[in-house]
Amino acid sequence: MKRIAPLCMALALAAGVASTAQAQLTMQMTNGWSFTFSGNVNAFFTYEKPSSNTNTITPGGIVGPQGASADGASRIRTGLLPAFAVFDAKGKEGNTDLGVHFGFAPQVNCAAGVHDCFGAQIDMRQVYLTVGGTWGQILAGRELGLYGRENILTDQTLFGIGATGGSATGTGAGTTLGRIGFGYIYPNFVAQMTYSTPAGRPGQLSIGLFEAAANGVYTKTETPRVETELTYNIGKSMVWLGGLVQNTKIPGGASGSATAWGGSGGVRLSSAGFGLVGSGYYGKGLGTTLLFDGTGVTGTGGTDGGTDGSGSLRRSYGFIGQITYSPPSSKVTIAGSYGSSYLKTSSDEEAAAGGTSSHTENTLISGGLYYQATKSLKVVAEGNYAWTKASPTVAGVVKNKTFAPALGFMLFF
Repeated sequence: MKRIAPLCMALALAAGVASTAQAQLTMQMTNGWSFTFSGNVNAFFTYEKPSSNTNTITPGGIVGPQGASADGASRIRTGLLPAFAVFDAKGKEGNTDLGVHFGFAPQVNCAAGVHDCFGAQIDMRQVYLTVGGTWGQILAGRELGLYGRENILTDQTLFGIGATGGSATGTGAGTTLGRIGFGYIYPNFVAQMTYSTPAGRPGQLSIGLFEAAANGVYTKTETPRVETELTYNIGKSMVWLGGLVQNTKIPGGASGSATAWGGSGGVRLSSAGFGLVGSGYYGKGLGTTLLFDGTGVTGTGGTDGGTDGSGSLRRSYGFIGQITYSPPSSKVTIAGSYGSSYLKTSSDEEAAAGGTSSHTENTLISGGLYYQATKSLKVVAEGNYAWTKASPTVAGVVKNKTFAPALGFMLFF
């Protein structure tokens, strides 16, 4: 399986954004093993101005109510790609390739308005081993999930901020959302055992067993989740397909189980400085922002997608359309994209509403300029317009909107 450190996500962003050199430190050990240290640090100045309304749009709404005053807010924070310190050790014993990987992801910012927070978040996102050979590779440990992985890896906002977070004034700590919940569901970094066919060929298949996640009232996880991804490269272009299935049950001997499932895919086309990306997903019981976590997974009520006891699963789907252009011999890349995520009401919710179906929409329009100042330093200017609305429109409730320009620096080493 391809090593997917978020650092490499940015370096491999295949939407036409200018590539960044990776000036990593490599040490050769006397036992034949090699040790590598690499990473990145980024920081963005953002200003965000929300719309002045008091709407709460559920389930699954991301851009929240801001009140009648709707004050703007400025912040200095990490973008969608966290800062990263990556340590690798690799060796070969006989015909077997071995490796271990550790990825630490510290953050620049704490919660908004807090001066003496005494340290921002340090996230141990990756820790895994690899065993490989001519037969392929097994990865065991904590790494990015397979389902929807390429959807985020081909997202332009990986080099910027995208949507800032659950609050339109971006009050939270940690990274921004990018297009998470605005075109794809975040796969997260999760415990897994994954097999991948040999790299270096046009096509590669990965399939893995993942630690199952509680899903609303279904917290009994007897069997692992299965995720898979198939990629096929044609020159600089690529197509991909992914899938997921998970079964969980109600604990304590009670009857009832739920099978969550989903499919994802997309295409990336690159030619003469232009890049086009189209991706999407569809699933049931997955949620709409973070996979199996928080907003919009199951249930018939509440604002966070929780269940009221019936455990009826909601369907969710979304898409992204993106274009980039890098003029010949230029250090500048221009990028623009449009994407939406939708969370439909469950069958129980529709029955309670007299058979009427409805959904919540989260949409983001993003545009950016990416300037490769040096081999390792990237300067980014980005503008993002996001909204949340209900369909059909609820009487007296209009969509929540927010606009967030940003300017930042990304240094890869």
